[in-house]
Amino acid sequence: MYYVVTGAAGFIGSNLVKALNAQDETDIIAVDNLTRGDKFRNLTDCEIADYIDKEEFLARLSTGHLDGTIQAILHQGACSDTMEQDGRYMMNNNYRYSVELLDYCQNEEVPFIYASSASVYGAGPGFKESREFEAPLNVYGYSKFLFDQVVRRRLPERNAQIAGFRYFNVYGPGEAHKQRMASVAFHCFNQYQAEGRVKLFEGSGGYGAGEQRRDFVSVEDVVKVNLHFLGRPQKSGIFNLGTGASQTFNDVAMAVVNGCRKARGESVLSLTELQAQGVIQYIPFPEGLKPKYQSFTQADMKVLREAGYQESFLTVEQGVSRYVESLLRIVR
Repeated sequence: MYYVVTGAAGFIGSNLVKALNAQDETDIIAVDNLTRGDKFRNLTDCEIADYIDKEEFLARLSTGHLDGTIQAILHQGACSDTMEQDGRYMMNNNYRYSVELLDYCQNEEVPFIYASSASVYGAGPGFKESREFEAPLNVYGYSKFLFDQVVRRRLPERNAQIAGFRYFNVYGPGEAHKQRMASVAFHCFNQYQAEGRVKLFEGSGGYGAGEQRRDFVSVEDVVKVNLHFLGRPQKSGIFNLGTGASQTFNDVAMAVVNGCRKARGESVLSLTELQAQGVIQYIPFPEGLKPKYQSFTQADMKVLREAGYQESFLTVEQGVSRYVESLLRIVR
């Protein structure tokens, strides 16, 4: 029996494959679309049973070729570019693909764990897993929102586990291929390495320079939650997956810079000191981005906690510091 991970060469997908390997699971089918071939690097240190292209995978499902061989599907495959304007592509890749997998899993009674997104909430200010709080600002968010509505209708009569996680701002190893859509921590690290400084946006949405707040969550914690539910097939629903605590972009920049300084044996600096030395600088906020920008996000964690997940989450200071250590090992 195989675990199937879609988007397996991507950011969260590859981290899930590594985590399954750490549990001595190697009967894994990695599904992805390697049109962007550089993603293969995320799988070079993974043990898998097979790699199948996304379109071939769908064809095999439709012909029954894989019937009776799948233990669970962890569906991470999606276009995650929030600036993508091709709505037909987005809806086919994110929404329709997900519906086809859900149909298959329900027909075959296979657990289905999938990636949703906090983008379904739009500008907020509430971030609870309830319809009245959902108002996506872009077609990416809408594609995730619409599939969540399908799941809500299916949950009462499900034949197998359906668990969806609304990821907040995830950061960590394996995201380099995402380029502009990579995390704030990743971009701050690259800027600091190249220029000795970090650039953040000036104030917006009532927040001061660099003081916009997001719920930044380490991919380490994202993987732990996914595997927690994988081991509890009786647990279903749609769940926020953040930390439950928002932190500022300044916090992220400070954690990156001080992580690099610590590795060089240098002292930790305060935000005021970093600003005064020009290490953290601020650039104008793009006008075109303002209507689509979430200046504040913070996951309401009540539903996840009530479902039995009680582990603590890494703070920005903890998680980004560990991330910087891994990035520095690559640079060296």
